[in-house]
Amino acid sequence: MVPAAPLNKEQKRHLLLTMLESRHGDLREESLNRQGKGHFHVSGRGHEALAAIGAQLREGDFILPYYRDRGLCSGRGLTLRHMALEYFAKRESASRGRMMPSHFSSRELNIVSVPTPLGAQLLPACGIAWGLQLDGTDGVVVTTIGDAATRQGDFFEAISFAAERRLPILFIVEDNGYGISTPTRKTNPLVLGVLDRAQWAELDGADTVAVHAAGQAALAKLRAGEGPVLLWAKMERLASHTSSDDHTLYRSKEDIAAMEAADPVRVLKDRMLAAGEITVAEFAQMEAAAKELVRREYAAAEQAENPHAAELLTDITGPAPQLTEELFRPGKYRMGDLINRTLRAGLTAEPKRMIFGQDVEDPKGGVFRLTQKLSTDFPAQVFNSPLAESTIIGVAGGLALYGRRPVFELQFIDFIYPGFNQLVSNLANLRWRSHAAWKTPIVLYAPYGAYLPGGGLWHSQANEAVFAHFPGINIVIPSTPEDAAGLLWTAMQGEDITLFLAPKHMLWAEKETGEPVVPIPLGLARRCLEGNDLTLVAWGNTMEKAHEAIAALKGAVGVDLIDLRSIAPWDHATIEASVRKTGRLIVVQEDGEACSVGQMIITHILGQADLWAGLKAPPLLVAKPNVMIGYNPIYEYAALPDAARIVAAIERTVGLDLTRGQALPAPATEGNQLAANPAAQAHGPQNTVIAGTNDIIVRVPIMGEGLRSARVVSLAKQPGDGVQHDDILCEVETDKAVYPIEASFTGRLKSWQIKVDDTVLIGQAIALVTGDAASVAALPVEAGVESPAVASSRVPISPLVTSGPAVAPIGRRAVAVAAVISTPPPSMTGNLRPPALNPAITKRLQSVVATNMLMDVRWAGLRRAREIAKQKEGAAAPSPSVMMAWGLTRAQEKHAAFRCLVDKEGAIHESRDFDVGVAVALPGDRLATASIARANLLSWADFQVAYQRALEETRGGKLIEVQAPLNITSLGAFGIESATPIVVPPSMATVFIGAAHERLINDEGVIHPAEVITLSLTFDHRVVNGAGAAAFMQEVKSQLENFQLPS
Repeated sequence: MVPAAPLNKEQKRHLLLTMLESRHGDLREESLNRQGKGHFHVSGRGHEALAAIGAQLREGDFILPYYRDRGLCSGRGLTLRHMALEYFAKRESASRGRMMPSHFSSRELNIVSVPTPLGAQLLPACGIAWGLQLDGTDGVVVTTIGDAATRQGDFFEAISFAAERRLPILFIVEDNGYGISTPTRKTNPLVLGVLDRAQWAELDGADTVAVHAAGQAALAKLRAGEGPVLLWAKMERLASHTSSDDHTLYRSKEDIAAMEAADPVRVLKDRMLAAGEITVAEFAQMEAAAKELVRREYAAAEQAENPHAAELLTDITGPAPQLTEELFRPGKYRMGDLINRTLRAGLTAEPKRMIFGQDVEDPKGGVFRLTQKLSTDFPAQVFNSPLAESTIIGVAGGLALYGRRPVFELQFIDFIYPGFNQLVSNLANLRWRSHAAWKTPIVLYAPYGAYLPGGGLWHSQANEAVFAHFPGINIVIPSTPEDAAGLLWTAMQGEDITLFLAPKHMLWAEKETGEPVVPIPLGLARRCLEGNDLTLVAWGNTMEKAHEAIAALKGAVGVDLIDLRSIAPWDHATIEASVRKTGRLIVVQEDGEACSVGQMIITHILGQADLWAGLKAPPLLVAKPNVMIGYNPIYEYAALPDAARIVAAIERTVGLDLTRGQALPAPATEGNQLAANPAAQAHGPQNTVIAGTNDIIVRVPIMGEGLRSARVVSLAKQPGDGVQHDDILCEVETDKAVYPIEASFTGRLKSWQIKVDDTVLIGQAIALVTGDAASVAALPVEAGVESPAVASSRVPISPLVTSGPAVAPIGRRAVAVAAVISTPPPSMTGNLRPPALNPAITKRLQSVVATNMLMDVRWAGLRRAREIAKQKEGAAAPSPSVMMAWGLTRAQEKHAAFRCLVDKEGAIHESRDFDVGVAVALPGDRLATASIARANLLSWADFQVAYQRALEETRGGKLIEVQAPLNITSLGAFGIESATPIVVPPSMATVFIGAAHERLINDEGVIHPAEVITLSLTFDHRVVNGAGAAAFMQEVKSQLENFQLPS
């Protein structure tokens, strides 16, 4: 092995520049997101040192990265232009605007499109590495995964398969210590001892020189056939998980400050400065050049063409192969034999075709003997697989991406689900999401269905509807030997994934064909019998049952029998023509009824106006109920469609003739009705210019998936202040993060349309900025909005989506505007229900001048006191409710207004000693109040006893007239965080205590989450003013946050 060569000065400069471009591309996308110009961003900051491995790869090597690998892909040669187009989801991008940013893909650079499901790239990476190995090249595969995703099953399957085959693959675990917000340094499989630490080379992922050296040694080892190599790189994620996350919620400010020492750009720069390989001025020039290049490339990409809505359905599957050759002569065949012969013909015709599955090698030749003698005759093309369906499907995907033609066996279709993620989340959509750059010509064949007693739950499934739901998967189910051969051959010549489901009940039934066996196009049904009374559609095992039913009718009904055989795509035209002729339809299927192929066909037929008009009877579906197949044959045959049920359905259907009048003419072909939707092409709310002015209307951008509103936290600019590109205008708080809204223009702030603490909606106008000429020229003019006569007037809200009643902003509240009722409401009916509140209480409420205020109280003090009490007293420890009642009592002692009662005439009576009321829910949605008499005079021990006794007596039916100045209520047991309580005289206040929950807290400028309870105080304004109530609430907050168990 050639000794590793250290990086020279120029190589370090190249890597530093690459990393700077990656870093500032990241930062630019973050900035553009804050300007409302993009939907989403995933940061690769802190992971850039892997550029040192990407830079060492050769033309024939592959990368299967994950979404933090901007640096790795940049080192490979992926350009800023490429990433910028993906960020803006433009038509020129590699995905045609179909993939999120940082989901890298380049056919030219062999960077395989990144799937979001974590770890899904690893097994396809193994498949590519196996292909390289089989071809005898010195090519290698580099694949990466975050440390949190090493708990995925595909991770273990991949490293196991790579070790088994000694594949030329480099696994890199990028350990940044977090899975979104969850620390992983104590839970990943390496620290848990699940992985053999001796097999993993651990390195500092922030040290570019060390990463380069480790990569150089690994690649040399792989090219020498000594794979696989496993690297575990520790690094820091220098940004939040994504633009929808805020790591300050779960990382301390000290932690965030400390991780800057692991910045790979900084580490490499400082190393080069110390070695005299670069000067401060040179670095500044490099960084300035990188920033300018980034700005230029992203500005150009922003102007690129958007995708076309009419192209939505392109690239789902490839063109159908045009095949005309004869496969086999006429004769007697069994389906299993012809499948074997077709596989043999495929292996002979294409040396890159491979078979891989459990037990497919001789001497067994497959559980159903479908591959017998093939491994003997084609030892370089037929291989046993491990018992791991995700490996089978994922490796098939990798081999197909590499250029092989996998035809892989699943022992039973029932066992496919461990590989479901690979199939439907990763491989099936690869063509579509890469604009056909990456293709997966895979055939997965499997025994299917029941009608063989003793199969039970997991050897008898018919589950085609599950897979028919997902675009990019062809599905065929033959019922004859010639169809099996013809469909399998066509599938093997295609460019896409085909599920070939062989009904095992019919595998060994001999059938004679008088015509040559030829390829069958996908999507073409077969008419088996001609008839004018009824259309009967079936496939797979149910074709046999359909024939039995028709034979039992002895010619009494003319059945047009159609073997669907191709489930996806399916033959609309043949079935439509038949139903148009017969006016009746029955579909028979082995699969369950719910969300099934049969229901799809019937729904389609009913949706055609001419067919609906011509129907003589409602369509019927004969199917297995929504139940499993039981092991006892009694259960199996009770569940499955049989000839008797089909006959009954036929008799029921032909017995009806519902005349619907003259049939409507067939609808004209209208072609593709997809039209561009301007709103869908926009990246969200757009800033606009008021016609005839230079005034820019600034709107709230989209800030994350599903977010509709935010609270204004701060205003960074004041009217008259200058505004430059990327300046922060204001900050708003969403459910996920504190989000700065940035300027995408230059000008001067004219006015705010909001204030701190307002709630704003996505798309709402929040400010006017007088823009410079360039900024105004670059923005669209607001249609129908004239220059406001008063600068401070509100600009109307333009929400992205409206549904239900309109919503108008009033301060911090959103008020629903009900629809106008133009006709008198109908008379109310139903049983009379007694009111929830006693009428006497309702009458008392009329005199109250109620006012409400809220305050959050940190929960930590009470939690700590509760834990101490439990250690000392065990089950007898006081509850938090008692502790809070004690704290409120102590606050009442210090605030005389909250020791007052209000009589019927409105007179206010202040007392030194007082009771405390506690609301108690009773059966039947009734409410009562327990009273702790002279609560302020009780010792801590007596207070606990009195509190508990009052609650028990009230629940037991003892009701008294409560004379408590303040009542306590809570719905915390129901998870209610906040509510507005009522005040019932003679009481002057009620405090609602909400359930503990997390909320962002501003702690000396650092915003972080804390567990709090929300206190909602409703008080009678006749007794106390707002300032006095606020002072009382501050005292309550102090009592609860600093609660100490009384001695």
